[in-house]
Amino acid sequence: MARGLTIYNPAGQVGLGANPFGRDVANLQLYQALARHGGFDQIDFLTLNQVPAEALAQGLFPGETSPTAIGAASVLDHGAPARAGALLRGSADLADLAWMRRRALGDRGYSLVGLIHTLAPPAIRAQITGNLLAPTQAWDALICTSPAVRAATEQMFEAWGDHMAGRFGATTRPAPRLPLIPLGVDGPAMAALADRPQVRQSRRAELGVGEDDILVLWVGRLSFFEKAFPQPMFRALEEAAGQSGKRLHFVMAGWFPNGDLDRRRYVEAASAYAPSISLNLLDGNDRDLLGELWASADIFLSLVDNIQETFGITPIEAMAAGLPVVASDWDGYRYTVRDGVEGFLIPTLGGPPGVSGANMAARHLALVESYQVYVGAVAQYTAVHVGRAAEAIARLAGDPQLRRQMGAAGRARVAAFCDWPVVARQIRDLTDELAEIRAAAPGPAPAPALDPSRGDPFADFAGFATDILDLDARLSLRPGVGAEDLARTQAVELDKAFGGWRGNAEEHGRILELLADGASRPVRELILAFPIPRRRQIHMSLAWMAKLGLLDWLA
Repeated sequence: MARGLTIYNPAGQVGLGANPFGRDVANLQLYQALARHGGFDQIDFLTLNQVPAEALAQGLFPGETSPTAIGAASVLDHGAPARAGALLRGSADLADLAWMRRRALGDRGYSLVGLIHTLAPPAIRAQITGNLLAPTQAWDALICTSPAVRAATEQMFEAWGDHMAGRFGATTRPAPRLPLIPLGVDGPAMAALADRPQVRQSRRAELGVGEDDILVLWVGRLSFFEKAFPQPMFRALEEAAGQSGKRLHFVMAGWFPNGDLDRRRYVEAASAYAPSISLNLLDGNDRDLLGELWASADIFLSLVDNIQETFGITPIEAMAAGLPVVASDWDGYRYTVRDGVEGFLIPTLGGPPGVSGANMAARHLALVESYQVYVGAVAQYTAVHVGRAAEAIARLAGDPQLRRQMGAAGRARVAAFCDWPVVARQIRDLTDELAEIRAAAPGPAPAPALDPSRGDPFADFAGFATDILDLDARLSLRPGVGAEDLARTQAVELDKAFGGWRGNAEEHGRILELLADGASRPVRELILAFPIPRRRQIHMSLAWMAKLGLLDWLA
């Protein structure tokens, strides 16, 4: 039996543009991994714009042949996910998809699978809890990339359930499942980039790194307000240089959201906190250069302090490259890096609850300040232990055997835990598990087919009009109306607007014939004169013809 998967990708194109965000990279690599290692015979992308399947396949695998058949369909096509049994979305928003599924096929039509990339933005948190108000089911899932993400999501779901119980007396709390599946990395590819002695030698020479010097590497967006304030890293490196007696070089590979302004800020902070450290700020979007840096580095350093970070792909890339990792003890980092095994986790200190945090959030929610200002402010009052970081860097700088030992442990960790084949199989197994739950579930109770807040406007606003063109409404041809009036509608630009919802000129001529005797007839009788697949369009045509004064209704 053929196995399939559908991916909800309304933007159409796949691939990375300039200055990609972590979630963009993660989603692209996930889709590639599912095609390579998921065991699916076909993967269909549901897109808003019509994109040829060949273009999607080339976007996924430029210059290569896709290992899995790639198909394309409309976001409104529910046949593909129904055949596959699951629809994957690379975000946490399943609410609209759940309502669309219910309207088209019912709740048991297929399973929905979303992915939580971040929990920090209040809008995303509302989106995640909004899934509880939609008809999501126990055979749907929101993938959590770390235990901390799952615990925080469970806490939100529990608090929202308490609110619903208190407000409406709700006794049941249906919710999507929260499986724990990490993001992945292409372990062999990273190892191949890193294990290039000649590249290591030449790049280190270009950077002025001596044979006995230590090159410490950061990879990621150079954003103090969404990733990490760099001062703790600068200070820890300065202290580590003194403790180890080694000459340390720090390369930060990424891109600055605010360009030269942020670059100047980083240079100023480095001059103040790490005057003896050689700092290079390089373009992390240059894939060739980044590959050379993976080969050249001795230690990977990432002391993130931002609630925007929920998993962190770069530490596992570093482990796959065979580098020991010095990372903050933070959310997803503590899930992937084991302290004392693949590297060192540095203690962190959150700011005081109940003091200023609620006001920070309120200012953002009131649009007084941006999301970036909000999370940046939270990060400014989140500490990473500089002393422990300095000790870890110094210890690694002075012990090449420890660096090799932790680097080897990192590669083993990636191979067993988060290499893409491992992750892809977990997602395939998840879709199988959800299918079993869906098949075993009892039939759903009667429920509205449309989202009550986003339903049919002709029903939601029926009270605005005097009358409604329902099946019992009676229509007649206005006196004097004939074929020339219908022909005129083909010449007037405004008459042709939004024509995709109604019938064609030939069908409109047939309506005139049905009413040619001047008698009024119910809408039901008129639309029954047309084939079943065309009856919705004919019903809309009747409203359009009444609008243009071709038909009368009994008012």
